[in-house]
Formats: sequence, C-alpha cells, structure tokens
Amino acid sequence: MTATRGSLFDSTFGAGVVAAHVSDQAWVTAMLDVEAALTRSAAAHGLVDVEHAVIVTEVASELALPGSLDIAELGAASVAGGNPVIPLVGILRRAVSVRGVPAGAVHPGATSQDILDTASMLLTRSALSDLVGYLDDAISACTALARRHRDTPTAGRTLGQQALPTTFGAVAAGWTMGLVRARESVHRVIPCLAIQLGGAAGTSAALHPLGLLVADSLADELGLARQDIPWHTDRTRIADIVGALGTAAGAVAKPALDITLLAATEVGEVEEDAPGGSSAMPHKRNPVAAVTARAAVRRVPGLVATMLSSMEHEHQRAAGSWHAEWETLTDLLRLVTGGAHQLAVSLTGLHVNADAMARNLDITHGLLLAERVTSALSSHTDRARDIVTAACSSGVALDQDPAITEFLDSAEIRVLLDPSQYLGHSGDIVDRVLDIAAPRTEGSS
Repeated sequence: MTATRGSLFDSTFGAGVVAAHVSDQAWVTAMLDVEAALTRSAAAHGLVDVEHAVIVTEVASELALPGSLDIAELGAASVAGGNPVIPLVGILRRAVSVRGVPAGAVHPGATSQDILDTASMLLTRSALSDLVGYLDDAISACTALARRHRDTPTAGRTLGQQALPTTFGAVAAGWTMGLVRARESVHRVIPCLAIQLGGAAGTSAALHPLGLLVADSLADELGLARQDIPWHTDRTRIADIVGALGTAAGAVAKPALDITLLAATEVGEVEEDAPGGSSAMPHKRNPVAAVTARAAVRRVPGLVATMLSSMEHEHQRAAGSWHAEWETLTDLLRLVTGGAHQLAVSLTGLHVNADAMARNLDITHGLLLAERVTSALSSHTDRARDIVTAACSSGVALDQDPAITEFLDSAEIRVLLDPSQYLGHSGDIVDRVLDIAAPRTEGSS
C-alpha cells in the first residue's frame, strides 16, 4: 500500500508527489528503521551484542521492503494494544530469533511511543524536504512573474472591487513574500525533528545509567536532533511543526485564490498553462491547479486545530491525545505539500493577459483614479472630495464634469486619469522583493 487516503484523489490534490513519504508503508519502514537504529545504539554502549545488532538491522531492512509485510494484517493486529509498534516488534523478534538473536536485542529500553514519535519525525523530515522544494518552485515562478511584469499596470482590488492601479509585478511580489516567509517558517522547525527515547514513563529506567547516552546515539544514527530530555507529554515540538505547516498552507492559499479570481471569464487577466476542461461545457478553461491547491490547503486549519487541541497529554502518557496525532500529522504533511506542488504547477507558465488588464483598468472610465483627481482638486477647493464623489455618482466622465473642470483643465484631468502614472512604489516593491527572494532561490531545486 503506497497511497495515503487513496489513489483516486491523491494525485488531484497534489498528494501523489509526497504519498511515498507519508504512506502506510513509509510508517512501517520508519518504525523498522528506528528499531534497527535503537539496537545499534544500544550495542554501541555494550547493552546488545554487536553481531546481534547487525542481524537486527539486516532483518529490519528486509521486513521494510514493500510487500514483505501485510500492512492490513499488521493494522488488525494493532487493535489489541492500540498501536502498531507492539505487533511489529513481535514480528521482528520472531524473525531474528531464528538467527540466534535474543528478544532483548530488539526494542531495548523503549516504549511504543518512542518508536512511533521518532518514526513520525523521520516521515516529517522527508515530507518537509518535499515541501521546501515545491515552495522553492513556487517562489521561483513568482519572482519570474514579478520581474517580467514589474511595470505591467493592473487594477488593485479591495473588498472585491477595483481600488487603485498597481502592477501585476507587485501582485506577484506580494505572493512571493508570503511564500518566502512560509519557507522560512518550515526551515525554523527543522531542529524540532528530534528522536524520542524515554521508556515506559519517560525516565529510561530500563537503560539506566546509559539511557541518555543511548538516546543521543539514536539521534546520531538517524540524523535527527537530540531530544535533550524525553518529550512524551510535551508536544511543543509538534505544535511548532504544525504551526509552520499551517502558515505554509495560508501562503499557498493566497495566490491560488487570486489566480482563480483573475482567471474568471469576466476578468480574464491570467490563464494557467494547461487549464482544465468541463465534462459538460466544452468552452471552460478552468484554473484547475490553483483550484486543487486551494482545496488541499483548505482542510489544513481544522487539522492544525486538532493537533493543537491534542497537546494536553496527561501525566507521563496520554490516553487518546497522542493517538489522535498520527493520522492528523500524516494528512497535514500530505495536504500542505500537495497544495504547494499544485500551486507551483499553476504559477509555472502562468499566462498573463496584459491587454485584459488594460481593458479592465478602463471599465470605470477613470473612476479608478478618483483619488488622484481629488488630491489635485484639493489645492483649489476645500470641497474636493465632495465634488469628486458627486461626479463619480453622476455617471459623467471626470474630465467632463463641470464642477471639476471649473478648477482643472480637461487635458490635465486626462493625464491624472492615466493608470500608468499612478503606480506608487509598485516597481520599488518588486525590486525589493527580488533582492530578498532571488538569492534564496539560486541553486534551488
């Protein structure tokens, strides 16, 4: 089994690209990797025979091969103990026993949560690597759009309506900075990916006086951070990780939503490189990648809330809150990474229709620049705002309204109504974002 929630929908929401890293098979492989590394760490401190550690590692690697274990059977066997580590340890012990390895060489000094928590960190590391890669792809595409359209005028929109002119480059620069900050958030939580080893009640009593040393060796074996102390019921590490995932989801959702709106027939300012069709309407050119990116990350806030509400783990082992994390974290990794992938697909090769942007800037016949006319008029009369407001409501062109032309020449007003002459710091914003983002995307995959 390689899918997460199923082959039917995973690819649609971008999860196909990360499925192998968060699948049931990936969980089993990660748990076996942890068990083998734990045995090697114990052997490094004289608690397990080195030859036995070699055998455990070999057998664990064999069991980790896809198809070696019936995952459905393993899941069914997990019901009695409430987690899959218990039956998996039994399988591993039986498999190594035929080669003369005692049961104590497998799972030395550990509890099930040690294995599952550490395995979850391995899965998270792999998925976050994928996520950063797709965020890099999206950032690269955004910076290219910002650079190419630095001076392409377009309508800025507030509360769903045209506000003032901006440039499409500045729009793309805004998307870029959100994605850059999201990537930084993900990078900041990498040190949270630590092993877990505390034994039955978090004291590593079964490994005393070498428990802390074995834990450090386990971290080094797996390439994860050292734990400092066991964190069985301190879930702040998990909270930091899911917070970064939530931030990344929001950063993905913003441009995905904007692209969807800008691709509307009545707007027509952007179009995806490979728009999707409709089963019933041949004329449709749907921004499918942006739509599915939105769909993927739309489910993330609820999952983040589930993880945060599960932080209160009672005493030294939680009864339910810990168990609620496994699938929730898996889904978060799947959806955020999938959404980032779909956004990168949408942005890469996004077609920008500058003619449509110019047309849309003109549909209000200059009302978009009413602020600029008001500013110029205010040097002649204290009633400038009232005059321009009344003119906007009258339907008369601003350069023809007598209450305005009493003070300003029509030709002067037409200059004031040129969107390309009222772009503020749009170009400077693009330049600043390119300075920030470009060095970080050089050499990115």
